[in-house]
Amino acid sequence: MQHNVLILDFGSQYTQLIARRVRELNIFCEIFPYNHFPSDLSSYKAVILGGSPFSVRGEDAPHPDLSQIRGKLPMLAVCYGAQYLSHFSGGEVAASNTREYGRANLSFIKENEVFFEGVSENSQVWMSHSDSIKALPTNGVKLASTHDVEFAAYKIEGETTYAIQYHPEVFHSTDGSKMLENFLVKIAEVPQNFTPKAFVSEMVAELKEKLQDDKVVLGLSGGVDSTVAAVLLHQAIGKNLYCIFVNNGLLRKNEFQNVLDQYKGMGLNVKGVDSGDRFLSELAGVSDPETKRKIIGRVFIEVFDDESHLIEDVKWLAQGTIYPDVIESVSVKGPSATIKSHHNVGGLPDYMKLKIVEPLRMLFKDEVRRVGASLGIDPELLGRHPFPGPGLSIRILGDITPEKVRILQEVDSVFIEGLKSWGLYDKVWQAGAILLPVNSVGVMGDERTYEKVIALRAVESTDGMTADWVHLPYDFLMKVSNDIINKVKGVNRVVYDISSKPPATIEWE
Repeated sequence: MQHNVLILDFGSQYTQLIARRVRELNIFCEIFPYNHFPSDLSSYKAVILGGSPFSVRGEDAPHPDLSQIRGKLPMLAVCYGAQYLSHFSGGEVAASNTREYGRANLSFIKENEVFFEGVSENSQVWMSHSDSIKALPTNGVKLASTHDVEFAAYKIEGETTYAIQYHPEVFHSTDGSKMLENFLVKIAEVPQNFTPKAFVSEMVAELKEKLQDDKVVLGLSGGVDSTVAAVLLHQAIGKNLYCIFVNNGLLRKNEFQNVLDQYKGMGLNVKGVDSGDRFLSELAGVSDPETKRKIIGRVFIEVFDDESHLIEDVKWLAQGTIYPDVIESVSVKGPSATIKSHHNVGGLPDYMKLKIVEPLRMLFKDEVRRVGASLGIDPELLGRHPFPGPGLSIRILGDITPEKVRILQEVDSVFIEGLKSWGLYDKVWQAGAILLPVNSVGVMGDERTYEKVIALRAVESTDGMTADWVHLPYDFLMKVSNDIINKVKGVNRVVYDISSKPPATIEWE
């Protein structure tokens, strides 16, 4: 992609939101750790420094090398970035008397500043810091203040460098997107040419050049990501794409055959491989969620390796990896801070001779859907809820047995079909059921029972990076709870998860 915006990540929970706001302006951007970004910046038109949970005054403060950026590319420093520029460039940063967190309003805006065009005084912004800038860096010019923060925004004369102590990317900064647009479009002059149609055209051309006449094997899941990846690849290489849909024994009820039927008529070359027993055998007795993910990832690769040997001269393995997978698998503080590993991120083992191609690696989920729509894919398929690559394994807390899989498949079917029949499915971004590793006492037919507990989960989101629990109607929850308990043998209690992300994740494991 050309005309990139580089976002440096210092560990802030808001970094992904910056990327989302930039993408909403039809501008392509990439997130890199502050201490590991490309040495060649020739394709970048602007740089954004993100926030951080660290203090610039601390010994463990992140120290980016800005020698190839500052004064050479337009730069916007957000929160920690603004304090970093001040603290290490002749200004002063000190601890605030009280933590400045939450809504604030601009009480002063310097006149005739392009950065604040279309932004009125008293505009609400979102603060999130425990330090404050007490003195501007050398050549710093104050651009805006709030009632409590004198240097809410500033620029550095002689450079195209702007800095703000608040977060423009969050919903509560009412003119935040306008400020980002002013900086990127009017000041940095970044073209707004990142559209679904442009992505398809450029990606198909890139795939043709990269793959030539090589054969590619792709693991289909029936979900949005792998389907869009398949159609993109099919446009690029046609009959040289070999799609494989693996039953890992952890799919939803009847999903294996339903997905195979779904792809009929799409022109894709699809082969179904039933490996359920192989996966369940490998997972027997394993309770740790990370171990379960890694086992599933390993066995997936082994299955693909087996199948790829049946295709003469296959050279590539295609995956539907998307940007949140990549972001959540890479931490600015190293592997110890990684949220969770993803089975389709991280490369292939040495023994496998296939190279990886990932057409959607730089897209968020909602962008994948828009690309799919531009490719003419069935809206019903594009509207399908996300389903985790490890399948029901990470919705069964604890060890996995065929009986637990059966219970959860039945429960999940009741829940999802209930959402559809009540007209709620399309109002939910993702829904599923979780089998808890506890039993509870119940009474059925005047007899004491001691059976499984199910948690239902339904969230609304745009890209999976943040999510809120959905306020499903009480009548629906009552009906679906009764149906689950009455129809699924082995369950006597149903609860509803009302946690949001953050602090919780969408999946329980």
